[in-house]
Amino acid sequence: MFIHCLGVAAGGGFPQWNCACEGCDKARAKPELASRHAGIAVSGDGDRWFLLNATPDVHHQIAADPALHPGPGVRDTPVAGVLLTDAEFDHTIGLLMLREGSSLTVYGTDPVLGALRRNFPVRDLLGDYADVAWSPVAVGEPIHLDDRVRATAFLTGSKAPRYVGAASTADADGPAWEVGYRLEDTVTGGTAVYAPTLPRWDESFAAQVAAVDCVFVDGTFWTDDEMSVRGAGGRTGRSMGHMPVSGDDGSAHRLAALTARRKIYTHINNTNPVLDEDSKERRWLTDLGIEVGRAGLEVEV
Repeated sequence: MFIHCLGVAAGGGFPQWNCACEGCDKARAKPELASRHAGIAVSGDGDRWFLLNATPDVHHQIAADPALHPGPGVRDTPVAGVLLTDAEFDHTIGLLMLREGSSLTVYGTDPVLGALRRNFPVRDLLGDYADVAWSPVAVGEPIHLDDRVRATAFLTGSKAPRYVGAASTADADGPAWEVGYRLEDTVTGGTAVYAPTLPRWDESFAAQVAAVDCVFVDGTFWTDDEMSVRGAGGRTGRSMGHMPVSGDDGSAHRLAALTARRKIYTHINNTNPVLDEDSKERRWLTDLGIEVGRAGLEVEV
């Protein structure tokens, strides 16, 4: 199973267009530090690929990865589908960019697919532009993406996007607003987990990552109060559905303790100091055996 990292930035990208924090200013001065929105592509054979989330940068992400380039026919594409972890704008806007007529399958939980019909009507908007099959995903029930890759959704959180509103959140669709995916190669036995949003590291999540080969996990904020400390807002990380990386109650120590060969942070906010390769926070993660993802990173399991 092949996994390509397409970007690691949280919503807004890095640098964020309206942010003058230290990290964003540095990324503007040195564009090689910039990152596109968080996403990966997975394939069992290297020919047919599935994107995990469709970000606002999806065209640029496809262009930057030769494995995702079209061909050999004029309109042939190796991109076969998209697995959505939630209905947030930074994970779904890219669906509108994939409207040029190719056949795609988009997988999502019932609440997510419902939001994309009612609240952010991507499904109706794409109807006249692309051949899209919308495939419901049930938590805990595997789906076969190709002859060897199997994906199973698991719950990570129940926070609906702000645009959905309280009334829709209370609908009978259920709580599966946020999921991660366990990816398995049925030939090699290789396993990986992709969880870009993680409000808590509970027993359920611990079971998902206990014996996998590779983990991509939520690294949005270094501390819970990062936004206020950096002058970028007043909300805490946990209130936005993201547990912090650092601290006794953070994810880093738990991640470091896993047996996985590759432990990678993704979905990293522009205010998080780990985006700076020279920061003490980045060095601390490196000493723990934890990587910070980057576009172009490739993993084979």
